[in-house]
Order: sequence, then C-alpha cells, then structure tokens
Amino acid sequence: MTRRPPEIVVDVLLIAVAAVWGASFLAAKELTDEVGVAPAVALRFLVAATALGVICLARRERMPRGRGLAIAALLGCSQAAVIGLETWGVHLTSATNAGLLISLALIFTPLLESVAARSWLPRSYFVAAIAAVVGVALLVSGAGFRLPTAGDALVIAAAVVRAVHVTASARLTRGRDDSTLAVVFVQLVVCALTSSAVAGVDLPLAVGRLTASGWLDVLFLGLMCSVFAFVVQLWAVRRTSATRASILMGTEPVWALAVGVVIGGEALGLPGFAGGALIIAASYAGQAIERRHRAATAPAPVERVAETARS
Repeated sequence: MTRRPPEIVVDVLLIAVAAVWGASFLAAKELTDEVGVAPAVALRFLVAATALGVICLARRERMPRGRGLAIAALLGCSQAAVIGLETWGVHLTSATNAGLLISLALIFTPLLESVAARSWLPRSYFVAAIAAVVGVALLVSGAGFRLPTAGDALVIAAAVVRAVHVTASARLTRGRDDSTLAVVFVQLVVCALTSSAVAGVDLPLAVGRLTASGWLDVLFLGLMCSVFAFVVQLWAVRRTSATRASILMGTEPVWALAVGVVIGGEALGLPGFAGGALIIAASYAGQAIERRHRAATAPAPVERVAETARS
C-alpha cells in the first residue's frame, strides 16, 4: 500500500510551483533583453518539450490519436499564444506588472465559463471584477493616472487568452482518457514548432550569443517553469483538494511581486502596491464567489437520480 505524503509536503510543493511561476516573469524579461522575444519563447519550449518527451518515453505514455491528437494540437496553439503574448508583454513592461496583471485570468476564466454554460454569475462577482480593473489602473498609474503601456496591454491580452485556453481545455478534454502528460507533451511540441518558425533564423543566432546567465534563464523557464511545475502540480492535486491547490498556486502574483522588487530591483510606488493588492484580493474573491455559485447551482445527487428514474 502506497503511503500518503504528509499534507505539509504537498502544500510546500504547491507553493514552490507558485514561486517558480512568479519568478518566471523576471527570468523571461532577462532572457528577452538578451536574445529577443521570439528566440526566448522558442528556446523555452524546445527545452520543455525535450525534457517532457524523455519523461513520457521513460513512463511509456501512450500518445493521443485522432480527435485527441487534434484537441491537444489546438490547445498547443492557444498555449503558444498565451506564452508569446506574456513574454512579449514582460519584455515591454516590468516583471512586477506582468506577474500581477496575468492574475486577471482568475477573473476572466469564470466569466467565459459562465457564458459557455449559460449560467450567469451573481452581482458580487462583477463587483470583484470592477475592483480588479481599479487595481490595474492603480498599478499602471506611476506618478499619475495613465493608460496601460503596450507591454501592460499585451499581458492583459495574455490573461484573456489564458482564460480561453483554460476554458477550452476543460471542455474539450472532459470525458477523455488520454494521458495528461502525453497531451501536454503534444502541446509543448506544437508550441516549440510554432515559436521556432516565428523565430526563424534568429533562433540559431540567439543560441550562439547566449551567455551563461542566459542559459540559466532558458533552463529555468523550460525545466522548472514548464516541466517541474506541471509534474509537481499533477502529483499534488491528486493528494489534496482542488480548492486548497488553487489557493496555494494562486499566490503566483505575490511571488512575482516579491521577486520583481527584491531580486529585480524594480520600483513600485504606493499606488502600485495598492493596485497589486487590490488585483490579488479581487482575484481571490472572484474565485471564491464563483466556487460558491457553482456549488449552489449544481444539481444534488438525489435530484439527478430522480430525473434518471423519471426518464
């Protein structure tokens, strides 16, 4: 009988995933400053796809076929768009801003899911959404209120596309028995191919001029932020509740803020800190409201049995 790991071990590993993802924004900014956006994205995915391919080979994972393969490839395209927009955005804004703004996906995802399911969220959810927008305004205000920069806008676009990707992933893979690792491997291969095509001749040139710190950023983004984070997340969520996992991994923007300010030396004034805190609080509140709404609108087991009996 397999011994269940202590809960504290699961919690620490989930927090480690959030910390790694939070640190990814500073690593991506440093790498794009060195080699450019397209080569940085391509190198990240090439390393991640190679590493996960080795894991799948060692575990003898069965690759998806037919419709499953088409779904995985489609999700690979949307994942490539998320990381592409996110990396382009962090190149043009601060790592701190990017890490906080991407958390808006926690607001956008339930909105998209409610539209798809035709189950409208309560008014309190939209209050949280408005609070998040106010937080964005404060975060990007600097010395005075202004519109988001191009980099900020790209990260917000990445948050929207991430919400689409998450919603599509849930709906398209529901009820399928394809190996999760194999599906993600296909996605990473698609991401590696598309990003390499976009990088073109700049990719080998970028490899030739990478410094030691640049290679560390590539390995960190490819191995830690993609392979390690996903494998640990998959292992951990099977040993704790989805709610607990979501709360712990939702600390990503807090880590992004800490890494950007402490390690990256980025400045964030009082309005920026207030905006970041408001975005995080609104995102958590929105998640909690959405979970309660979903639980309240889900049919009770007895009702489902009765409906089956009547049919």
